[in-house]
Order: sequence, then structure tokens, then C-alpha cells
Amino acid sequence: MSSEQHDGVFITCAVTGSGYTAHKSDKVPVTPEQIADSCIEAAKAGAAIVHIHVREDDGMPSRKVEKYEEVVERIRASDTDVVINLTAGMGGDLVLGSVEQPLPPSTDGTDMGGATDRVEHVRRAKPEICTLDCGTMNFGHGDYVMTNTPAMLEAMAAQMVETGVRIEIEAFDTGHLAHAKDLVARGIIPNPVMVQLCMGIPWGAPDDVNTFMAMRNNIPDDWTFSAFSISRNQMKYVSLAAMTGGNVRVGLEDNLWLDKGVLASNGDLVERAATILSAQGYNILGPAEVRENLQLAKPS
Repeated sequence: MSSEQHDGVFITCAVTGSGYTAHKSDKVPVTPEQIADSCIEAAKAGAAIVHIHVREDDGMPSRKVEKYEEVVERIRASDTDVVINLTAGMGGDLVLGSVEQPLPPSTDGTDMGGATDRVEHVRRAKPEICTLDCGTMNFGHGDYVMTNTPAMLEAMAAQMVETGVRIEIEAFDTGHLAHAKDLVARGIIPNPVMVQLCMGIPWGAPDDVNTFMAMRNNIPDDWTFSAFSISRNQMKYVSLAAMTGGNVRVGLEDNLWLDKGVLASNGDLVERAATILSAQGYNILGPAEVRENLQLAKPS
């Protein structure tokens, strides 16, 4: 589905993420059952793809394989037709010790895993899509660094391809997109290629229109792309991404609010995005069309 052949738009719902948001809204799903139910809700509201993180019972981020397996099993047991997309961004969390003594890293927040470890949940849960964060960046404040070295990315991508799972490239800045293009050119990431432009996250690409268009204009014509921004700009990016030939992402990973003072559910956010797209005359694609366009094999 080329960005030049814009016959329709699909909606991805990022249902929970790994940020410290569960204490801010009781609508953020935490347990595997809640996450699966939220995915089903999003699918019924019009999401073709659900993007999934898992959490510990206290709402903190987790990458326990059995939690991913439970979420996926619950969705599939419900007979809900939706494309399952698992994050593989966890396991690259580095928190330096301090500005004066960066080493050894802090044990509070550092979670560094090897390539095989970071892809194990993908291998076992067998989603249709998983994400590859194509770069390292200062993510927010303090001494935290989102760490993805070139060697790590190549090793993870090779294992994802071996499992038969389609890679969704996540690009948080222009250099990430350039690296992704190199991985594709060298055959490490196969066609058809899918990229998510992740805008507005400190300190990646800001979500102003000029920066977004610089990212969008560097996407090869035969790639499928989607884009999102966070917080108050989430719904603005529904229109912007679609208008520029892309697809859209909404969900509680990126924004907790439906309106000022009104907390959203994932279903609310997908329904709002679908309303915006329909009002602008877009055909909203379902999971079957996404599978055909991205050459995904629906699990039996």
C-alpha cells in the first residue's frame, strides 16, 4: 500500500504503552485481561491494528513473555478480527548513574536485554506485526537513554524476519528514518515496509508541521506509513497523517484525554478518529485489507 495510492486509511490503537500513566487514569488497562478487553473494544470501534505493551499488576512496565502470551490468547479466543502488533521496544532502557558518575548505570529503571531476549515474546506469541525502534535517543528527562545500537537492531530484525512477523519500523527522528532506509536497502528489513512516524516525544522529532513534512517527504513511495503525536495533538495528527498519504494511530499510550477534563477509553479515541476520517471522506480500512496490503498471514 504505497503512500501514493491512498485508497483508504487504517487506524492503529496503542492501548496502554509503558509510561507512568496508569495512576493518572483508571481507564488505562493494566492486567492482561484488561489489555485484551481494551484491544477488543478498540477493534469494535474501528481499529484495524492494536499495538500492545504489557504491565505489572502495579501498572509499571513489564516485558514478561507470559503476559504477552495471555493478552494474545485472550484476543484470539474472543474471535475478534484485528491485527496484533506487539512492541519489541522494551529491554533497551539505560539510566546512567549520575551526571558526575555515569557508570555503573542506575539499577532503578535500567533494563537492558540481549536481542534474543527482547524478541522472545514475539517468537512465542506470534503476532502479525512487531515494532523495531530504529535508533537511540534521549527520551524525556534525567539520565534515561532509549538504547538501540546498530548491531542490536540488525540482530533483532533478523530474528523478527525469521519468525515470519512483519516489522513496523518506529522512527522518532530523522536519523532513525535514515537508518531504517539503510536496513531496508541491505535486505535486513524485507518488503513490504511499514514505518510509524513517532512525533512530539521529548527529545525526538517535534510535532510541528515542518519537521513532520521533512520526515514524511523522506519516506520511499513504496513504503506504508502511519504517524501520530501525543497528548493534545493526537487528534490533529489524525487529519495531518491522512491528508499526507498516511495512516493514523491513537490510543491511551499517547494521550489520556477525549476532551478537556474528560478521560478517554481506547474505544472513545478510536471512535473519535474514525469520525474525523469519515467526515473527511476517507475509507477506513479493516484488518482484512491491512493483511492483504502488508502481506500478513492471519494466524489459524
